[in-house]
Amino acid sequence: MCKSLNSLEVVNRLAAKIAPGRPPAYYEAHILKALELIGSEIGIGRHKLSKELGLGEGTIRTLVRRLRKEGLVKASRRGMTLTKAGIDVLSEFGSLIEATQLPEMSLTVGPQNYAVLVRGAAELVKLGVEQRDAALLAGAKGASTLLYDGECLHMPGLKLDIVDPNSEFLLERLNPEPGDVIIIGTGDLLLSAEIGAKSAALKLLKERG
Repeated sequence: MCKSLNSLEVVNRLAAKIAPGRPPAYYEAHILKALELIGSEIGIGRHKLSKELGLGEGTIRTLVRRLRKEGLVKASRRGMTLTKAGIDVLSEFGSLIEATQLPEMSLTVGPQNYAVLVRGAAELVKLGVEQRDAALLAGAKGASTLLYDGECLHMPGLKLDIVDPNSEFLLERLNPEPGDVIIIGTGDLLLSAEIGAKSAALKLLKERG
């Protein structure tokens, strides 16, 4: 767990306020998505990054400057790419979480849904309220937390199995193992659902200490 904690610390540091200035106008989940976007292309520009993250140009300049200062990103004429350190951080997060877009489900409250699986984190979940609040704070309309026991999905504190025609789709796409957690963020926009779900997942990872 040491390496994964280092990656969390990096993201926490990038999202932290630099005194005496204002806190950054982005969330830790934006940092994770930025790394994913930069790592998925051979060079990406600030304009496209701004559009994909739903953040203003000034906020993107701040984020990119801090990513470069941290040694995670480098720039060239073709655009930004990940450094070896950036690839390592993204890889470590990939070992902890898995994500997918979802169709509308009975468990959700919005038209756009995005699910994040957090590996081996079931014992950290209380009633799912903390994950919901983290998603709401990040701009989602809500979040549902599900636990996988090796056979079925169920909500925290309840042993009733989830009955939904899309639950099989969820299991096939994320392939959870016993003790894994699935957080479904929901919103009017797919981006807000994704950022909400990833914010909740990152909060849960922090609970590992």
